[in-house]
Amino acid sequence: MNDIRVMIAEDERMARKELLYLLNDEEGIIHTPHAETGEQLVELYAEHRPDVIFLDIEMPGLTGIEAARQIMKQKPDPAPLFVFTTAYDEYAVDAFDVEAVDYLLKPYDETRFRRTMERIRKILMRRRGVFATVKTKKEPTVSKLLIDDGERLVVVSPESIYYAVPNKRLLEIHTEDKVIMSRMTLQELEEQLKGHMFFRAHRSYLVNLNHVLEITPWFNGTSNLTLKDKKRTRIPVSRSASKTILQLFKG
Repeated sequence: MNDIRVMIAEDERMARKELLYLLNDEEGIIHTPHAETGEQLVELYAEHRPDVIFLDIEMPGLTGIEAARQIMKQKPDPAPLFVFTTAYDEYAVDAFDVEAVDYLLKPYDETRFRRTMERIRKILMRRRGVFATVKTKKEPTVSKLLIDDGERLVVVSPESIYYAVPNKRLLEIHTEDKVIMSRMTLQELEEQLKGHMFFRAHRSYLVNLNHVLEITPWFNGTSNLTLKDKKRTRIPVSRSASKTILQLFKG
């Protein structure tokens, strides 16, 4: 996994040292300059763009929550992950109102901190996996795929694929004029399509974003994609992927 750029926003020196002590036991952490006020955090974030911000709620000037809201108004892409820290748990609702990934009480419990870091790593792995599939430009792209359908090798243009979905032990690859049944896995197909506009909308669906007609909100933060094929196929989008796909279409 790639390194994690971390910023600490905390006006108390001992609290900063405690966080630094815990973070130093984690692999792949890159420290950016720390902030001691909410205003300083907003300025430093614009300059250093950390992946994660450990943010004290009570600071001089802007509170941590107010600073987080100012950062989110900038519509950063991708948005930083906020972990709020405080000695008082009555701020939890406000913290999650700005989509904090976690909330740590002082003094820090080491086991609780490790769980927070595990959550952060999982979120970043999912996020970076999606962006690597869709946005990468450095990897060479193939103009044609050879897909084994069990009897022959079928030549397929990536652009002709609308979506792919597992069906029992086979993989259904839906193109503009046919469905190819292959023994390859969805992960194997996704690897071959790196550099093209394919998106893992759900653990069971890989979709060509060039064939998306519309996005419809569903429930609990999920959504559906409607494709441009004749059947107007609807593809489910998981809650985590729903936020990402909106960011992708916005630029």
